[in-house]
Amino acid sequence: MAARLWLGAGAAGALRRRLWSSRARDPAGPPPPSEVVDVAALLRDATVSASPEPRPRSRPGPETTSVLLFPGQGSQAVGMGRALLRYPGARTLYEAAGRMLGYDLLELSLRGPHEELKRTARCQPALYVVSLAALEALRHQRPQVIENCVAAAGFSVGEFAALVFSGALEFEEGLHAVKVRAEAMQEASEAVPSGMLSVLGKPQTQYKVACQEAREHCQTLGIEEPVCEVANYLFPDCRVIAGHLQALHFLQKNSSRYHFRRTRMLPVSGGFHTRLMEPALEPLAQVLKKMDIKKPLISVYSNVDGNKYLHARHIQQLLVKQVVFPVKWEQTMHAIYERRKGTEFPQTFEVGPGKQLGTILKNCNLKAWKTYSHVEVMEEEEEEDLNV
Repeated sequence: MAARLWLGAGAAGALRRRLWSSRARDPAGPPPPSEVVDVAALLRDATVSASPEPRPRSRPGPETTSVLLFPGQGSQAVGMGRALLRYPGARTLYEAAGRMLGYDLLELSLRGPHEELKRTARCQPALYVVSLAALEALRHQRPQVIENCVAAAGFSVGEFAALVFSGALEFEEGLHAVKVRAEAMQEASEAVPSGMLSVLGKPQTQYKVACQEAREHCQTLGIEEPVCEVANYLFPDCRVIAGHLQALHFLQKNSSRYHFRRTRMLPVSGGFHTRLMEPALEPLAQVLKKMDIKKPLISVYSNVDGNKYLHARHIQQLLVKQVVFPVKWEQTMHAIYERRKGTEFPQTFEVGPGKQLGTILKNCNLKAWKTYSHVEVMEEEEEEDLNV
């Protein structure tokens, strides 16, 4: 059945009132009054029109609606966020995040060092904030994109940004959850040498067989209960396999045996979305239990099953499961862009660093990709431009 890609006037009015809203509260404790004014005003302005009551409007066609995609870990790069600093709202988000996190997130994002930005505990908050700051650029450049947005999805940690945009979580709540999640996943990844391997395969590639034989290889090395399994479904014939480093190196060495066309280690520090991350489940679960999660006002799709979140309890449960379950991004793309023949596709915007999600969309649905754009968050420093 084709997905609905528009909202009625009533839902759209509620969306403008609550999307990107904030009570500016930190679950660990209320921030100073000055922070409340800054962040609350910023996020309220992002979607509330000048008129207190929404004006009736006709139901938009699918081609005038939009979908927002939020990238995940691995898309980070030193310098991200520089193109957003011309927007005061983006700076306000970074200032609020710095106060909550206890370190200068903007400085880390702009200047690194790369090895520090790549660390899970730093990378996930940085991606969360830069993606939401990019919404400020989008709001200034193309406000109708935010107003007419009907669906959102985020890859791994990007899902938190998607939920904040949808009104299900507050900015501060989302950042606190991401911080706890990132630190717990960092600790879990340091306990076991592990990683993630991107694999471009062929129709005859047997991922389960490859993973099974890689686990058997690890057992010959004396590794008990080795982990090697598909952690991300990206697009047809492309998967990310995660687990013990010894298993991933075995797959790279024997790639021709399994009909792998190309393999590449990802710039992450652990075997995410596998049972190696089980130690991170309880800390995240405890944080989410204390939060006032709401039902999203637009369709937000879960990484766990590729389906829409149904209610607040659903969000709480699946955000925890997501840490150890594979990301079903290919399935999510099919769910979002499924439609009857002849129906127009929405505009799609990747909100965050890189264009990886656009590349995946192109391989999942070429017609949907033709209306894809991304919000630029990278920009060379002026003096570097002069040198060039």
